[in-house]
Amino acid sequence: MTDNADTQNPGRTDATQMLALYPEMAGKVAVVTGAARGMGAAFTAGLATRGVNVVGADINADQMAATAEEINTALAQNSLADRPGRVVGSSVDVTKAADHEALAQAALKEFGRIDFWINNAGIFPFALVEDISPEQISAVLDVNVEGVLFGAQAAARHMAPGGAIVNMSSVSAVRNRRGRGAYCTSKAAVAHLTQSLAVELGDKGIRVNAIAPGYIDTEMTRWVQDDPVALANALDAVPLHRIGSPEEVFGPMLFLLSDSARYVTGHSIAVDGGSRHV
Repeated sequence: MTDNADTQNPGRTDATQMLALYPEMAGKVAVVTGAARGMGAAFTAGLATRGVNVVGADINADQMAATAEEINTALAQNSLADRPGRVVGSSVDVTKAADHEALAQAALKEFGRIDFWINNAGIFPFALVEDISPEQISAVLDVNVEGVLFGAQAAARHMAPGGAIVNMSSVSAVRNRRGRGAYCTSKAAVAHLTQSLAVELGDKGIRVNAIAPGYIDTEMTRWVQDDPVALANALDAVPLHRIGSPEEVFGPMLFLLSDSARYVTGHSIAVDGGSRHV
């Protein structure tokens, strides 16, 4: 990938299209949760561009349906997508194990198989440690941790050997952020759960890895970019001195799903501009 960051505006996101191609992925089937917007929508569009059929799921069914239609329309007009996949929208409450199984069944009914499962849905609450309520800690663990576990369980029941699961962790799994105690705890749990899943699901020939993003240009980090002081502090903590783009998270995720990573499992790949080293 070529880095087109603006040297006059070092905070600028590089959203150039990733050109990495994995021809073996065409015709395969992926499930992506939290796919209505942000990184989930970028993952869904990127996979479909490369010929993967995708069931995108979100708790906001209407927004998911609109996103699926938008992606399918764009694919029909995209000259780079030789044989694009198809995106089908679905609803899911990731805190409910039954919803994950229903999602798996929907993918099987629509496309006949499941090769990839991306546990992307998550929430990003704020509260100082003394103010974390029982409701907040329960909610963040339900969505960010149980949602990953239930998704992996559903995927494992229906994947053939060679399948791959990618979970969304965060650099917050290894760094403390003031006011994000509940969130950091949940992402540390995701990182460890990924290792546990990799050990046990390896018996079935299923690989499990995680992506650990840093500051990425999504609605979840919009508050940073809208606050000049917060943005300056964030960029000081990033050796590349800019915010990342969803496309730059998609590239490593695509690698983890591909045959190029067929001997890679149980790892969390940081996509953070080097911030975990500062």
